[in-house]
Amino acid sequence: MAARNTARKRAFQILFEADHRGADVLTVLADWIRHARTDTRQPPVSEYTMQLVEGYAEHASRIDELLAQYAVGWTLDRMPAVDRNILRLGAHELLWEDETPDAVVLDEAVQLAKEFSTDESPAFVNGLLGRLKDLKPSLRRET
Repeated sequence: MAARNTARKRAFQILFEADHRGADVLTVLADWIRHARTDTRQPPVSEYTMQLVEGYAEHASRIDELLAQYAVGWTLDRMPAVDRNILRLGAHELLWEDETPDAVVLDEAVQLAKEFSTDESPAFVNGLLGRLKDLKPSLRRET
């Protein structure tokens, strides 16, 4: 579905911008919404984009904890920012957005990595999210 693909891409861009600026992700989301309403050149922020960003914000510390735990040989700080934020978005959608099939989440995250990151990134993203998918039933606990 093209609308969901676009929504994921915008959610990734918002997460990336917040990470890059050191800003709160919900503040960046609000900026995007405000700009879309006042500037016709800005793309709209869909309901699903908001759902993904707000959902990530709700579970951010648990998501970062899981990524740090299962990214063998990589700390969050050492990961490329693009990969880190694709993984954050993918982990949220995988673990807390039940209406999206796991295979779709992994495929969409890999596609984002192909579009925005390095040649090695799609395999890294697929491997780490695949590990989270396999462990999904035990990972949802809140912190």
